[in-house]
Amino acid sequence: MRLHIKKYLYIIGICVSATASAQSNSSSPYSAFGLGALRGDQLPQYRAMGGLSTGVRSLGGYSNINVANPAAYSSIRLSTFDIGAYMNRTILEKGGNSEASGNFALNHINFAIPLSQRSAFSFGLMPFSDMGYNYASPMSFGSGDTTRANRAFAGEGGLSKAYIGYGVQIGKYFSVGANVSYLFGKLNNISGIEYPNQLGATNSRIENKRDINGFNYDLGLQYHTTLNEKTLLTLGYTNSLGTKLNSTASEIVTRISSNISDGTINSVLDTVSSYFGNEEKITLPMRHSFGFSINRANKWLLGADLRYAKWSDYKDGSVLDDQTKFKDSYGASLGGQWTPDITSIRYWNVVDYRFGLRYDKTYLNLNGQDIKDMAVSLGLGLPIRAQSGIQAYYKINLTAEYGQRGTLTNNLVKERYFNFTVSFMLNDRWFQRYRYD
Repeated sequence: MRLHIKKYLYIIGICVSATASAQSNSSSPYSAFGLGALRGDQLPQYRAMGGLSTGVRSLGGYSNINVANPAAYSSIRLSTFDIGAYMNRTILEKGGNSEASGNFALNHINFAIPLSQRSAFSFGLMPFSDMGYNYASPMSFGSGDTTRANRAFAGEGGLSKAYIGYGVQIGKYFSVGANVSYLFGKLNNISGIEYPNQLGATNSRIENKRDINGFNYDLGLQYHTTLNEKTLLTLGYTNSLGTKLNSTASEIVTRISSNISDGTINSVLDTVSSYFGNEEKITLPMRHSFGFSINRANKWLLGADLRYAKWSDYKDGSVLDDQTKFKDSYGASLGGQWTPDITSIRYWNVVDYRFGLRYDKTYLNLNGQDIKDMAVSLGLGLPIRAQSGIQAYYKINLTAEYGQRGTLTNNLVKERYFNFTVSFMLNDRWFQRYRYD
């Protein structure tokens, strides 16, 4: 047992270091606003069902970590370890042109440990948001001016989420839980004016860096009851409290002799202005989620989620957010899982097959257009047969998600993306005293 714990601690050290030093995992122009593109709290097995999670208490015969609703921790019976990686392929379209890019990174590392037959706690490290974009738009100086100039924008960074949570069953039908999360990371936004092919012209650049950290709190509730001997109904609700984060901002305005839109920088001619260590507060919105699931033990699960967030309350003082007023967002998920025959000796009969649909009207409204995000997802839960005499259970979860964000209307960008996530999950009995070795 001690050898296993040392091995897991070694893996944790490597993964935490990789996550802390990771660069942006986004290639979306829509990540330029706010804190970037939000990643959500769902692990791959839930993301494969369209993000279905609020009303999900148990998933198959394994203990799964449902970070999105901490009330579900109370159903965990075995110590659980879940680690995964994320790959993204994005295609941007505008004005008949397209551009593709891709990213790959560690996705999450999570633990859950039961404290009793009715309670468990969980902790881990996950991405909270990603920022990554690079684009330019031509500037107009009037019909009589032939000077060519571009307004260029670029950004990178992201926030990570370290959390610890606890869930407990109260009575026969109710479970409650809470997560305390520490959000931290850096966001770097660059904007400027460039004069390509203009001899003697100098470009200007404004670089704004924000070091962000602070606590956030999530509450969860589930009501669960049996419809018959084998079927369970679960109703769920979660609330992410509207808290404030700390932001330390710096800004440097320079004149340079290079083209910032392609990422190349030559010499800085001079610094026009600068400031460092400006303390700001970021107001996060209150977010709500309602969901239900109907679960036939070790056979199938179907459910739906509804979510709403009051993003009109968001404020962080950045230049881009001063120009873009956020709207309240809402969305829905529909998904499920099916396992043909958990008792079969044929491997593909014990595999979990998952599917889901997701729709979100995001908090962005650009050029009079609401930015919407829609996706379809599929997934597999592949059990790994343990060796004889080993009381541990293993599973590999695979998720593929294809979606679209944005529109070509009103000179905007349509974004098509393919997300692939793979995770390794372990169920085991830890911290148990054995009578014989």
